[in-house]
Amino acid sequence: MFSELLSRLTRPEPEPLPEPDARQALAALLVRAARSDGDYAKDEVSRIDRILAARYGLSPFETPRLRAEAETLEAEAPDTVRFTRAIKDAVPYEDRESVVEALWEVVLADGLRDHEEDAFLRLVANLLGVNDRDSALARKRVTTRMA
Repeated sequence: MFSELLSRLTRPEPEPLPEPDARQALAALLVRAARSDGDYAKDEVSRIDRILAARYGLSPFETPRLRAEAETLEAEAPDTVRFTRAIKDAVPYEDRESVVEALWEVVLADGLRDHEEDAFLRLVANLLGVNDRDSALARKRVTTRMA
């Protein structure tokens, strides 16, 4: 099912992903963020569903299906560097900060801030071309909303 997408992700020079693949890749990155601390918490799963539903206008039936596909893709996907490079090519620059904000929403959904998640977000933000300052501001916005 994901072999063609995984093939695109693992090419030395990945091409920009078409919309359905970019959607799956972004959903898989959200799953990877949630799993980065070794605990794929129910709160994080719920947050992923809300983000995907809002971002893509999905129905209550489409959202869990996309997340389930993303869970499988994340488990099979190559290293984060190639994965984020493909996403970076697919997501317009002006939207990358909102991607980082969504990632912060996921990792903070369980109410815990973990050093593995912090390290993962620093890496991913950098790979997506979002600097540490903008990532910290995104985290602050998320923290303020969640308080």
